[in-house]
Amino acid sequence: MKTALLVSTYNWKEALELFLLSVQQQVELPDELIIADDGSKEDTRKLIDSFKTRFPIPIIHIWHEDKGFRRSEILNKSIAQTNAHYIIQTDGDCILHPSFIKDHKHFAERGCYLYGSRVSVKKEFLPELFSVKDVTIGFFSNGIKKRTRNLHLPFLSSFYRAKSVLSKKLRGCNLSFWREDFIAVNGYNEDMTGWGREDSELAIRMLNYGTKGKRIRYAAIVYHIWHKTVSKSGLNKNEVIQQEAIDKKLLRCKNGIDKYL
Repeated sequence: MKTALLVSTYNWKEALELFLLSVQQQVELPDELIIADDGSKEDTRKLIDSFKTRFPIPIIHIWHEDKGFRRSEILNKSIAQTNAHYIIQTDGDCILHPSFIKDHKHFAERGCYLYGSRVSVKKEFLPELFSVKDVTIGFFSNGIKKRTRNLHLPFLSSFYRAKSVLSKKLRGCNLSFWREDFIAVNGYNEDMTGWGREDSELAIRMLNYGTKGKRIRYAAIVYHIWHKTVSKSGLNKNEVIQQEAIDKKLLRCKNGIDKYL
């Protein structure tokens, strides 16, 4: 099973550096790292290039011009560029637990997508985090909240069962799926521009297609770095698109990944 770690980023190289450092500390690496860049500036490209020379796996940087929030589009473009069987997805404002990749690979099963837990890193801890650049975060570490999500007890994850309903716990920063399932529903819906609902709308179509969702709590942990809330100006439109996928039991979107394949 060839795996790709997919990370979306936009103009926050300080956070992306911590993410990349956490990838280097994985106990089990993916076959490749794909960086889906929604229009970052030159400093992000230079950072990525500096890591390419010291990474044991290929880093593929997919970039497009900054024309507003187009996360769905850059993720589709990125997944179109890989032949990996399994995609493990996160965001560039996250730090990975050392077993993040190992856990997603271990619990992967046909007919399912997986979603894991997210621990929040507090705003007041950021100066220390960015100056020290220590990406090892333990249960008793300072600067985190929702601490019980930081319990790494993978054997407990085995008690969670795959379900055919959308979970409110699903987050695009901790998600994995089979590429063939993603292609079958035509990937992310690019009509959804601006922040919000693009991950859950994708999951709804996957559920309609017959792919179940499985939570892997106590495993596959990410640490989400605090940042200001992004504009939610497009949320109402995206919610309408999501509701249509629910009401019409849509399996595919029209404006998806197929144009890049």
